[in-house]
Amino acid sequence: MLRAWGRNDGVVPEALFPVVYDELRQRAHNFLRRERPGHTLQTTALINETYIKLREQRNFEWENRAHFFAICATLMRRILVDYAKTKHRAKRGSHAEHLPLDGLALAVEQKMDIDLLALDDALDRLARIDPQQERIVELRYFSGLSIEETADILELSASTVKREWRAAKAWLRQQLTAGNKA
Repeated sequence: MLRAWGRNDGVVPEALFPVVYDELRQRAHNFLRRERPGHTLQTTALINETYIKLREQRNFEWENRAHFFAICATLMRRILVDYAKTKHRAKRGSHAEHLPLDGLALAVEQKMDIDLLALDDALDRLARIDPQQERIVELRYFSGLSIEETADILELSASTVKREWRAAKAWLRQQLTAGNKA
């Protein structure tokens, strides 16, 4: 169905979305539960925004189910960053949205909050240095994909993904803690 939708072969998103909805909802829920208490964006709203963004896509080829969820992870990241930016502007100088760092496992035994906008900026910098590491973080953190699923999507070995994941976490830890000290 994913491939047929991408080729415009008669499958419409309305037919596909119910098939993937439960898994997409679970992934969005897992991500949002790591957010700070009192976060106002709900799982259903995040999924609906993702669906709207997916409908805007034209002529794409989904390689497989994992590829579809990887694209959804990218869309969710963008939606959450846009949401945080909007909230930040609305509060006129208030602090940006914070996410617990334990989802990234960057702080080994301590729970730190991460500014989502700072994380997004750090990921953009990482993408310029090492796009593969940025993609691994995006897939693992924003979509909750396993090492194996990430390896399949990126066509890498699981050991490479593990190594790059560790390196990316270390780099992000340094970037985010240096930003907190400034």
